[in-house]
Amino acid sequence: MRALLVVNPKATTTSGRTRDVLIHALRSDLKLEVAQTEYRGHARDLAREAVEDGAVDLVVALGGDGTVNEVVNGLLSHGPGDRVPRLAVVPGGSTNVFARALGLPNDPVEATGVLLDALEHRSERPIGLGKAMTEGLPDRWFTFTAGLGFDAGVVGRVEEQRRAGRKSTHALYVTQALRHFVTQREQRRSGPVSLLLAGREPVPGLALAIVSNTSPWTFLGNRPVYPSPRASFDADLDVFGITRMTAFGIARTVRQILRSHGSSTNEGVPTGPSGKHVVSYHDVRHFTLVSEEPVPFQVDGDHLGSRSRVSFTGVRRALRVIV
Repeated sequence: MRALLVVNPKATTTSGRTRDVLIHALRSDLKLEVAQTEYRGHARDLAREAVEDGAVDLVVALGGDGTVNEVVNGLLSHGPGDRVPRLAVVPGGSTNVFARALGLPNDPVEATGVLLDALEHRSERPIGLGKAMTEGLPDRWFTFTAGLGFDAGVVGRVEEQRRAGRKSTHALYVTQALRHFVTQREQRRSGPVSLLLAGREPVPGLALAIVSNTSPWTFLGNRPVYPSPRASFDADLDVFGITRMTAFGIARTVRQILRSHGSSTNEGVPTGPSGKHVVSYHDVRHFTLVSEEPVPFQVDGDHLGSRSRVSFTGVRRALRVIV
């Protein structure tokens, strides 16, 4: 099989020696070309060129969720179709939500072993993806999450810290979330975001709006976080929101989303967090988030600035993944 390995040399959890070992292992089963990313967006450009050239059957992303997102957007730059190469992932970031949601080990060497086994047995699965559309930006595919409001503001703060030289860690995210909570008092009381769903009354006052394409939403260390536990690669999108962020209410919601798969019905179906100020919808194909003022926007942990209106679509069987 002809393959392109897209390597982020700045990936958090892989060294040069580890990457060499992984490349050697992959070359034992693949006709492999290796390309290292040199700038933001380079992984997207490399994957798009691979599609347009028609020279490879498989693109392997070695890096974190940001690298994976860029590769996916390159592969789908002309939309889903039979000409799109398959995707494989070797996790190399600090969290690796997408890879772990697929059931891959978080260790890159172990994940490479799983990938080689899947290739040997021709094991693959189609997955659904989300697409975010907003004025001033190209349409953006996402693999596991997007957000408008509070969570995206936290992502923006973390990116500022990383540009200042801080290492991306779970502790950094928690610290920045607490600081953002303290400074955003007005938006916590009366959120500016409204959820628009066809055929339903608008849901106003959201301070936080998280869109999930799979579950869990993220991880704190090895602990999964489940705001939308029923979200799945085999369904459309889930939406989770909070209309008023008090200290007591957030503490209660955090306890709920850290439970294994959230709470459940009598039939064992996970229901996720609940409460007076919690809003949740499952398996929604089209919807729009509108804000009274520009608020932070993120896709797969990548901060994309502030936006006032973002439309979302769930696209089933958008991509084939080796797993």
